[in-house]
Amino acid sequence: MASQQSLSGDATFFDTMKRSYTDVPVEGEAISTTEFLEAGESLSKLFDVLGSVAFNPVKQDITGNIKKIRDRQLASPGDSGTLQSLVRSELATKKHVATEGLLWLTRALDFTAQAIRHNVTNTKDELSTSFRAAYATTLKPHHSFVVKPLFSAAMSATPYRKDFFEKLGRDQQKVHEQLEAWLAALERILVILKAFTASKEAKW
Repeated sequence: MASQQSLSGDATFFDTMKRSYTDVPVEGEAISTTEFLEAGESLSKLFDVLGSVAFNPVKQDITGNIKKIRDRQLASPGDSGTLQSLVRSELATKKHVATEGLLWLTRALDFTAQAIRHNVTNTKDELSTSFRAAYATTLKPHHSFVVKPLFSAAMSATPYRKDFFEKLGRDQQKVHEQLEAWLAALERILVILKAFTASKEAKW
């Protein structure tokens, strides 16, 4: 796994992001593809902060599905300005590689968002508790018996809560303010994506 980028001074993990979910354009319910994928790549680096190779499958799941969506965007840029238009245009060709990638990416992002939200809300819980609770309601119902142990290993490899938040930056007030803004923006996007990926127009 790639090593975590070292932080200097008052910089936080969120300062190092190429794109935050707070900067992903959403018009109505149309989500801009390019910025969304960049924010997803930035989110994937959060698993480097967690610091264990056990999180490789989680990170690879996210980056692999981002690639499927970007490949479709590059193949048909005129139809891929938003995630919704990308899906509709791909399904019209009787293919669903990127559409399925978006479904799995949505599940992985939901897993991450629920885990972080649980830990922010329940400050006495360790990360392992938060990630296990999130996994049970997001990814686990869709995973095979082969994949489940890999993700379970990751849940057990989470650092202590205190250590994790310290790795996000020295200024803890700044860290928590940025984390809340980033998380709230991700949650708003997930409400849209979960409804869209469950709709008839996103089915293949």
